[in-house]
Amino acid sequence: MVQSLQDRYAPQTSCFGCGPANPQGLQIKSFPEEEGLVCRFTPQSHHQGFPGFVNGGIIGTLFDCHMNWTAAYFLMQRDASPGPPPTVTAEFSVFLEKPTPLSAQLTLRARVVDAGRRRVTVEGELWAQGQRTARARGVFVAVQEGHPAWGRW
Repeated sequence: MVQSLQDRYAPQTSCFGCGPANPQGLQIKSFPEEEGLVCRFTPQSHHQGFPGFVNGGIIGTLFDCHMNWTAAYFLMQRDASPGPPPTVTAEFSVFLEKPTPLSAQLTLRARVVDAGRRRVTVEGELWAQGQRTARARGVFVAVQEGHPAWGRW
């Protein structure tokens, strides 16, 4: 896939983390790989928490959006839908294992570890300079018509 999932299925979305239409956002790009999705992100100086390292809130946002797309893409593939269902975060936890350097390209990988009809549990890892610096786990839910997130992509 040449185009990211966000650019292909949600080009008008303004989400701070993954919205292609938000020029001030992170604009993450998620791509399918063997067992889930991968995202490569290069942090900028305004993403730092303390000198030389990425802010934990930015890391949380990267995980939240990338894992949400992992859940949506999984449901789309499983249900043979033409596009991903709108999904929202029900819960997620981030484990900051070591400081994440600001000067490195970051690689996020996420995969589905459990799925029901509308609820999907995803685990993710963040890598920088060959070391895992953080991991996360979250539950994402496909919403139905009437929910505020319905129709967002």
